[in-house]
Amino acid sequence: MKGDVISYHTLMRVGFTNETAKGENRVSLTPDVAKALIAKGFEVIGQRGAGECAGHSDEDYAAVGVLLATDADAVLGSADIWLKVNAPSLSEIAAMGSGKTLVSFLFPTTNLPLITALVDKGVTSFAMDLVPRITRAQSMDALSAMSTIAGYKGALLAAEHLPKFFPMLMTAAGTLPPAKVLVIGAGVAGLQAIATCRRLGAIVEAFDVRPAVKEQVESLGAKFVAMQIISDEAQDASGYAKEVSADTHSKELDLIASRMAKNDVVITTALIPGRPAPTLITKEMLKRMPRGSVIIDLAAPNGGNCEATVPGEIVHVDGVKVVGPTQLLSEMAADASSMYAKNIAAFLLNLAPSAALNIDREDQIIRESLVTFESKVQHEPTRLLLEAKR
Repeated sequence: MKGDVISYHTLMRVGFTNETAKGENRVSLTPDVAKALIAKGFEVIGQRGAGECAGHSDEDYAAVGVLLATDADAVLGSADIWLKVNAPSLSEIAAMGSGKTLVSFLFPTTNLPLITALVDKGVTSFAMDLVPRITRAQSMDALSAMSTIAGYKGALLAAEHLPKFFPMLMTAAGTLPPAKVLVIGAGVAGLQAIATCRRLGAIVEAFDVRPAVKEQVESLGAKFVAMQIISDEAQDASGYAKEVSADTHSKELDLIASRMAKNDVVITTALIPGRPAPTLITKEMLKRMPRGSVIIDLAAPNGGNCEATVPGEIVHVDGVKVVGPTQLLSEMAADASSMYAKNIAAFLLNLAPSAALNIDREDQIIRESLVTFESKVQHEPTRLLLEAKR
């Protein structure tokens, strides 16, 4: 076996490795969380250098009892459970042993070849993005944790790119009015963007198809831009936004278009779980914004809410700067890793109490996050998509 770790062990061993996705700086386990898992009876093995970009040295891990391996193969060959941030590559899955367990973000309905590979390899897998939004699972809600960071960074990015001050300033040259910001989508990312823009001194308004978020928006000092819509059409049972009818979407676009000329910045955060991001700003609508205005499209990793967005790039359209950030979480690697590590550890302790794996299908958290098990796809939407492709 490659590496410098003896493969024989009697305790349940949890492993973490370098993230191989381009530009990814996060790590799935931080030293403090690894220490807590060891105290609960787990062995923890990590790849050397895995935490460097998040601010954690190999010495930090070794000091709390983490075993260190020189390469990922040593970790994958030794660990019973592999904790990751991003979904693994097909080559990484090939290096896993049959019967192992994977816990990471998977987004299974958009990663069908990956799911097929996990089934073929006999890997049991859980998706952190499928953890249900219930009270008992709040400590495991990695999507909300990462969305908090994205919303905060999105607001700072807007302030950086806008050629104006965010706050009102009284100067010897006269009074400069505050920037006006429209936030589209009032989920976790949107609410954090609102709060941060308000702290920076901007005048903020927010739009969301879900009437239920009005109180949260207003509690942060922003104006809620409402449209008449049936609540059941706008959100699913978990409170996430869902795809609306064509007629409602048309009205939605008209309302957003009517606000474009009134704002210096638009921050978009609208996502539909398991689907590409909905288009809410057309190229034609950009012509309504003042020259020098900025669009920050936080949905860029999923295709973007703006028709002009190019993920990972900044483009200029009709005098408007359209920013499509895709690495905001990596730019906050220290806190992003800290939050994610606590989320995934809470999930692990529910999945393997007393350091013993217990796949209890009666547990809603385990049942709904389980993707593959016993060489079968357990996540129903993913299974149906795979069957339709056969």
